[in-house]
This record gives sequence, structure tokens and C-alpha cells, in this order.
Amino acid sequence: MRSKNRVFVLVLTGCALALLGIGVGAQKPQYPQTRKVDHVDTYHGTKVADPYRWLEDDNAAETAAWVESQNKVTYAYLEKLPYRAKLKERLEQLFNYPKIGAPFRKGELYFFSKNDGLQNQSVLYVQKGFNGTPEVLLDPNQWSTDGTVRLGAFSLSKDAKYAVIGISKSGSDWQEYQVMEIATKKMLGDKIEWVKVSGASWAGNGFFYSRYPAPEKGRELSTKNENHQVWYHKVGTPQSADELVYEDKANPQRFHGVSTTEDERFALLNISDRGKGKKGNAIFFRDLSKGEKKFTPIVGEVGNDSFGVLDNIGDKFLIRTDKGAPNGKVVLYDPNTQKWADVLPEKAEPLQSSGTAGGKLFATYLKDVTTRAYVYSLDGKLENEVKLPGPGTAGGFGGNNDDKFVFYSYTSLNYPPTTFRYDIATKKSTVFREISIPGYKADEYETKQVFFNSKDGTRVPMFLVYKKGLKLDGNNPTLMYGYGGFNITTSPSFSPLRIALLENGFVYASVNMRGGAEYGEKWHEAGTKLKKQNVFDDFIGAAEWLIANKYTSPEKLAMNGGSNGGLLVGAVLNQRPDLFKAAVPQVGVMDMLRFHKFTIGWNWIADYGSSDNPEEFKALYAYSPLHNIREIKYPATLITTADHDDRVVPAHSFKYAATLQEKQRGDAPVLIRIETKSGHGASNTAKQIEGTADIYAFLFDNLGVKPKFGSIAKN
Repeated sequence: MRSKNRVFVLVLTGCALALLGIGVGAQKPQYPQTRKVDHVDTYHGTKVADPYRWLEDDNAAETAAWVESQNKVTYAYLEKLPYRAKLKERLEQLFNYPKIGAPFRKGELYFFSKNDGLQNQSVLYVQKGFNGTPEVLLDPNQWSTDGTVRLGAFSLSKDAKYAVIGISKSGSDWQEYQVMEIATKKMLGDKIEWVKVSGASWAGNGFFYSRYPAPEKGRELSTKNENHQVWYHKVGTPQSADELVYEDKANPQRFHGVSTTEDERFALLNISDRGKGKKGNAIFFRDLSKGEKKFTPIVGEVGNDSFGVLDNIGDKFLIRTDKGAPNGKVVLYDPNTQKWADVLPEKAEPLQSSGTAGGKLFATYLKDVTTRAYVYSLDGKLENEVKLPGPGTAGGFGGNNDDKFVFYSYTSLNYPPTTFRYDIATKKSTVFREISIPGYKADEYETKQVFFNSKDGTRVPMFLVYKKGLKLDGNNPTLMYGYGGFNITTSPSFSPLRIALLENGFVYASVNMRGGAEYGEKWHEAGTKLKKQNVFDDFIGAAEWLIANKYTSPEKLAMNGGSNGGLLVGAVLNQRPDLFKAAVPQVGVMDMLRFHKFTIGWNWIADYGSSDNPEEFKALYAYSPLHNIREIKYPATLITTADHDDRVVPAHSFKYAATLQEKQRGDAPVLIRIETKSGHGASNTAKQIEGTADIYAFLFDNLGVKPKFGSIAKN
């Protein structure tokens, strides 16, 4: 699809951004007239109007014109803010430092990614030996003039002779796979199209991958994706010669993926069916060493229990599961006897991650949302705890079975991401690579965790970070961020761009609502389907706590969230507009009655439920952001989306913006920013910074903050 025929506004990634107050640009804009149609759907006897249904057609000229006119209004507003350019410059300063990923090894070769500072895409390097000289292997910045083509998948063959390279354009979830010869750094002629929700798992001289049939031309970014297929591609052959490994036409809304064990002995087929509301998965295996073509079940039916093979120990499988253990555990499965044995039994704390490396089993657990890391023998005997710098977020700990050391990263709200090396023999951690952000001093900021009681009495955690010396006088501009869904933990982590808020007196509050993984599967379930309102109640409770404890006031409070977090912001904006001065919902799921009609939206039914179900329809209709907008005074709202978002299609934000503009009875602006050549997250560094600058400028203006910007000496 040509992006010039689509219609949109911009958004950043679904992670932490901002909002604001009253100032130069805060007079009510003159919005474009949005045509209404007499379209009504009937759900289980209830008639529901959808007057802006025509905005779902992303190829229509009328939609394109609407997008263009909305962007004109939005940018006219933003351009009036005198500090907008200076803010963008400040964010570039804060972001302009080397960012280097943890190395990973295959044979004698080490690979790592690096961004010098403001490069649109990170560059992939390779070196021979741990102390070798790095060389550029892949530079995605050379793939397009505007830096919007990025590297997705990167999967090395067992002998490191070849790598699968996934290429994504303009932020789309679609990837094209190609094959590179590592020694020569040359791309071979292999070209695989329409790959989505897939890895690339090597077995011999080829690899398994998953794809969809080619979508209708011109509807690539909005058509419902169905019939997920697994294929095997042999290096040096055309895609037309690929072997179809698995499909299930009777269940078109299932995900199917095949991975292989490190020794390439086993191929593992994973099947999930979230379109039918099932949270778990089935898993099967083939013994490739025996030339098997038939998959043998480990768990033969898709249910609500999750299973993931970590590794094979001989002919047995080490598996992480939540079956009978909502906090997660690790078990050993013997396919010969079909018996299961606990290796790491369930603990009081939820299992955050687990994996093998160097003949050990590494596991991290969450203690009130912060990471604790441990090393075990493969039979589950605790050997030691990996001491972390403090309460924060750690990840990594993966590697090969013959590794002598592994790498992991650690971060917190005021601690920039740092890579550590853990020596397996000595059980010692050392700093491998730390970053230095010019002008940033961690000891100037304070971070703390607080707890509050939600509407039903549930104890909910929240992290705060702010400049030391904060006065609890109720006058501090505050940005609340939340997600609350899909069993995803909102971890305390560092953002260099957030410094621009903190140095201007902002309190940043990260709320850990139900729906996430903070306290295991029970915590997740408590924020799904008919219980989704708990998520909104938790967020509202956090806002009330911040106000009651004098951190801020409704005149100084803003909220932000992306994707499922955009839904959160939209729902809370309808339910408690009195608590907030500004709101920024990004790439939000706003039409809860039709989300499953587009791309892979059906995959969210396991969390949300479906309007096709009478009981779930009632719950969805009761909080759907689009369907609960009233004719009242709303806080200042900046909606963001992007033209290549084929995960949460822009129609959600389009219809929501049109409705909110129509029904806004106050003078606060309701704007939509539609980015081009970008997707569910920003497609490059420049767009990320530009989008953040506009969001922050909107927040400063509407929260009545006159920003002062620090300076960084230029080298």
C-alpha cells in the first residue's frame, strides 16, 4: 500500500511518554467537519450507532483528506508553542550517546548492536573472538533514505555460516526474510514474503518460519490475518519450493510456530488459539535426528495453561508452565513415560523468566515488580543468587550450553541500562558496559515504590521518580503511565527522554495495575474480560492517591499509555475526566466492539472477550472508549497513531478523535497526530524524538509549565 493514499497521525512506541496544561496553544482549535453516516449495528438486541464507520477505509480519498486536515490543525497548534524547537533539540541532546546491546555468541563469532547516538537504526556488528575487532555486518541505515526500514529478525544457523535477515518497512509488522552469508556479508537470492508473528529456526541447511497467505492488494495493513502457516525453507531455493509444514484451515485464527532446540535434534510446534479466548497453548515435537515428519503431542489440546520448552536434556524437555502453578514453574517432561517432574516448583513470587546457558538453569522472579535472579543446576538445586545493584529490572541471562559466561542488563527509573557479565565458574558479576549520558546525574533524582488500595481494596504498587527536594504541595506537574494487560509487566526502567520532564519538575508515576504479570497469572486474570474494569479502577486509585498525598492536583495531572495503555487512557478519560488536565492515548484500542475485525485483533479476545458473546458484549460496551464519550468538558487530549500501524489499525484513533471532537463541550483542545511511514512504534530515531517532543510540548502547554532546558556541552 502506498502511504500517500493512507491517512494518519503519529505516535511513539507503546511505552512511556507525556501530557500537559494551559498556555499559548491552549485555545480551542477549529476542527475539520467530519461527515456522519446513518450506520447502526445490532449486538444481541442492542442497537449501536457507528456514524464514522467510513473512516475505517484507509484507502479512501475522503479518509486521506480527513487525515491531512486533522494534521494541519494539530501542527498549527504545536507550531505556536515557542519552546517546541528547543525541546526537540534538548531531547536530541539527551538521546545522543552510544547505545550498545549485550553481545551474543555463535561458535567463535560474537555479535552485538550499536547506535552511535542519533542514528535512525542500530547497526549490527560482528567480531571474531571475545577480544576481536568489531566489523559492521549490517547497517539498516543504508536500506532507505529516510531510515524507516529496520532490521527485524536475525537468526544464525548452527555453524554461523548463514543468517536469516528480517526486513520491516515503515514500522509495519510484516517482514520480508532474506538470507545472508556471514563470511562474505553478501545477501543471497532467497526472498520470503508475508512473514508475520514468526521467528526463523534453523534445522540443517534451512529454517522453519511462519507466514500468512498474501493479503488482498491495497489492504495489506488492515485485512484480517487468517490461516497462519508454518513452512520450511532450504537455503538457495525460491519461496515457491518451500515445504508446507503445518496449517489448520479449520481454525484460521490460530497462531502456529516451529522452533528448534539448540542441538537441532527437535522441532517444536507451538499452537495458540486466543481468537477463541484460550490463554494457553498446545505443544508438539518431532525428532529430526530420526527423520520424523509427524508431530507428537506433549500437550495436545489448546487450553488456558501455557507451556514453553526451554531446552532439551537428552531426550527429555525442560518446560516452563503455569499449569497448576499460576506464578509459574519449571518442569522436566519425559516423552517416553509421559511423566512430568517439578524442577523449579512454584514460589510465592511469580517467575519472570527462565532459560539455560553454560549447563545451568537461570531464573528470575518478581518481588513487588522488581527482579531477583538465581542460578540453579539443571535438576533444580539452587547454587546462588545473582546480586543486582538494587530494586529494578534485570533481563538476559541466556546463552549457549557451552558458554563460560553470560550477559544480563539492569536498569531502574533513575539507573541507565547497564550490561553485566556473569562468570559461571566463579559466580561473580562485573560491569561489562555502562553508559554515560552527558549532563545526567542519577543522584539528583529520587525513585520510590508506593502502594495504594484500589476501589475493591486490592493493594496496588506504583513507582515514582522525580527530582530530589520535591515539595508535597499539590502543585507538581505529574505524568501517570500505565498498561495493565496481556500478562505484561510494567517494569521500572530508565528513559533518557524522560529527563526532559524530570528536570522541569515533573513527577513520573508508573502504575502496576491488574491485567499485567506483576503478581502472576491471578493478577493477569483479575484484569481481563468481565474484570477489565479493575484495571481502570486501579489507575483511578493511583491518581486519587497522588492527589491525596499532595504530589499533584487535577490541574497538574496528565496520563499517557500506548496500545492497550491507549485503551486505558481512553476509558479513564470517560470515567473520571475530573482527575486530569491532559491525556495522551497512543495507538489505542478504542473500538471494543470491532477490534477483532482487523489484522490480528482477534488475538486479543483472550484478554478482552468479544462482542460476539452476549455477556462479554455488555462488559465491552460499558467501557469502550469510543462508545462512552459524553457531551461534557474533557481534559486536553492529544491522540496519536500512524499510517503503517497494522497491529492496532488507525481507524480506532480516527473514529475516537472524530467523536471526542464532536462531543467536547470545554475549551481544551482535542487533537490527533498521525505519523506517516511509521507503525505501532516509531519506525526510526528521528520520528521517536519528534513525536516525543510534540507530546511533551503539548503537556507543558496544558499543564501550565514554562520549561527550562538543561544544556550539554558539545564535544
